[in-house]
Amino acid sequence: MARLPRLVVPFQPHHVIQKALTGVPLFRDDADYTAFLDWLRTAAKTWKISIHAYALLPDCLHLLVSPADEDGLGQAIQWIGRNYVPYYNRKYSRAGTLWQGRFKTSVIDADLYLLLNSRYIEYLPVRAGLAFEPGGYPWSSYAQHAGLKPDPVVTDHPLYWSLGNTPYQRENTYADMAASDLSQDQLLIVEKSVLKGWPLGSDKFKTDLQNRMQRQVLPAKRGRPFKKRVD
Repeated sequence: MARLPRLVVPFQPHHVIQKALTGVPLFRDDADYTAFLDWLRTAAKTWKISIHAYALLPDCLHLLVSPADEDGLGQAIQWIGRNYVPYYNRKYSRAGTLWQGRFKTSVIDADLYLLLNSRYIEYLPVRAGLAFEPGGYPWSSYAQHAGLKPDPVVTDHPLYWSLGNTPYQRENTYADMAASDLSQDQLLIVEKSVLKGWPLGSDKFKTDLQNRMQRQVLPAKRGRPFKKRVD
């Protein structure tokens, strides 16, 4: 089946994943994570991208972002790579890319899936055995959302602000929500959408998205079109 062109919708949340080459860690020490986050923050400001959640892992990175236009997200990811990859190659005496192909993204129905995707991303380190709980991993946005420490990379989405009238209420509500992992069904629907580049939302959301963007947003159904019988 042909791959659909990447779909980027201005001011709509997107779940982005970029994988590392097999066997090549993206980050080897704290300085690598810090350098990447500095470039991520600069790129977000330059190309007007709001970063709502993130997790940097040794084999991949996940972002939950809202771009201001259709082109900025791709330009920002490309710019980060053009800075981080040469930095990494010089430091570790290697050559070539770090990435396993192009980045993947899924447009998110915010009302139904934004907070769920945020929890999915911030629980990745626990799922990967890198921490016992989300707050124990320093290279994600969880600390911002749970009130452990401010994170200048993060721009909280309005749906996060709706969790409470005060920072304390929002942080505690979010921490309670994020205390356990998603169900297997929830994990499957998030992973399937982002890896295949499909939008994640209700049927109405997908139909409205297709009408708004005037393009196909889901793969065509398999098989030949049904032909009416002619008597």
